[in-house]
Amino acid sequence: MAYQVLARKWRPSNFNQLVGQEHVSQSLIHALQHDRLHHAYLFTGTRGVGKTTVARILAKAINCENLKDFNPCGACPVCLAFEQGRFMDLIEVDAASRTKVEDTRDLLDNAQYAPTQGRYKVYLIDEVHMLSGHSFNALLKTLEEPPPHVKFLLATTDPHKIPVTVLSRCLQFNLKRLLPEQIDTQMQFILGQEQIAFEPAALKMLGRAADGSLRDGLSLLDQAIVYGSGSVTADAVIGMLGTVAQQPIDEMLQALATGNARALLAKIADVAQLTPDFADILQQILRVLHRVALIQQIPDFIDHEFDKQLLDSLAKALLPEDVQLYYQIGLVGQRDLPLAPDPRSGFEMVMLRMLAFRPQALEPQTVTPVQPANPKPAVIAPIAVAAVVESKRIEEPRPVQTAKPGSWTEIIAALNISGRTRELAHNCVLDGIDDSSCRLLLDPGFQQVGSKAEDNLRAALQNYYGKPLKLVISKQAEQQMTPALQIQQAREDRQQAAVDSINADQNVQDLKDTFGARIMPGSIEPLN
Repeated sequence: MAYQVLARKWRPSNFNQLVGQEHVSQSLIHALQHDRLHHAYLFTGTRGVGKTTVARILAKAINCENLKDFNPCGACPVCLAFEQGRFMDLIEVDAASRTKVEDTRDLLDNAQYAPTQGRYKVYLIDEVHMLSGHSFNALLKTLEEPPPHVKFLLATTDPHKIPVTVLSRCLQFNLKRLLPEQIDTQMQFILGQEQIAFEPAALKMLGRAADGSLRDGLSLLDQAIVYGSGSVTADAVIGMLGTVAQQPIDEMLQALATGNARALLAKIADVAQLTPDFADILQQILRVLHRVALIQQIPDFIDHEFDKQLLDSLAKALLPEDVQLYYQIGLVGQRDLPLAPDPRSGFEMVMLRMLAFRPQALEPQTVTPVQPANPKPAVIAPIAVAAVVESKRIEEPRPVQTAKPGSWTEIIAALNISGRTRELAHNCVLDGIDDSSCRLLLDPGFQQVGSKAEDNLRAALQNYYGKPLKLVISKQAEQQMTPALQIQQAREDRQQAAVDSINADQNVQDLKDTFGARIMPGSIEPLN
């Protein structure tokens, strides 16, 4: 007997065997239970998730002579005819090869005749979006008012190409992409039934490579069995898929955590000798960073995919904000990787970018304050450092400063705010600030830009002073010089100085006297 591939041999024959599509199977079982079958069903979803399989099970169930828990029994003449491919009342069509309107008309000519073997004549049209516009028009009337003995089951990977007139006449079920864990579990079950030895790590890699499609996963499993000479091992799957083992990934992450650029580049050079897929390596790094972020927020989180000791050590060595930064840089790098001159240099730049943008922990320094004779507020601007971190990171709590005196204009410059928040700050005057609150007076002529800008300003002040501050904004009793008015006044002074300079220029005077020249209004602008 010829070998049958796993995807066909283990195709589900009833609703209970479906993997990951419980929302569809439950709805169809309830429809059979209450005898509320629609005349047209549309099953959508990506490739290999079970669209055609669900349609075939439904076609078998509505014709089965002895349903068991509203599942096909698999033993009656109708079920046996289905499994052997000789059920006359199932008309299965691949729309990709029969797109012409003449094919659709020929198909529907026999719809008026009663079924010969079962209770219903079932039209199963796969990849229905491939039909032409005229074919849809020919199908439309029969689809809307079919004979009572006819059911339409349509399947497609692209429902957006189906006319809305057809969609409105069907019950639509969207089949989900399967999770890697679901594909992994089904593979374990199949290999157990087939009595084939396997390693769990190998099935996890195959589950991820399947990309949500169980059929693709079983096809890869078939290939892995052949590649591994009758067994499924992690080394064989790594060689078959061209992926990199987890150990080099772990060493790259450890070098990243310690800020050791030399070790990181050396490990990338070692991996490059295997001609790997650097996009896949970056995906693996992102998966580990995701698990690290979970452990940092939920310490008792259990992950069976990666080494627990590695995740714990990375969670302790990296700050949560660093993990988020690395993850975001990796996501952007994944998008830009095809634009790099070559995959290796693009991957190296992504990793070096993680190191370059990682804030460096500063050694605590003892500063002796100098008290001037006439104390004047001074602003201590926050320091931003982008450098490679030493192997041992010093984590010191940020000192809480009781006061950061300074003029309101200088404080605004140090807050590093923009947009509406900066506009609000510029139109205020500092009335006073202490350990608990910051009081501002708002220009009466300024219309406040909203509560969001006020919230952003409060957050910036709290971050700058390192303590919770209450922000109180009230209207000025009389006009005062706000930073916005100061900026406007300075701009007008520079403009007037530029105009005066031009008017006083001797060359300009000579041009006026000799040629009757004049200065065009609005043509003079200051240089800075």
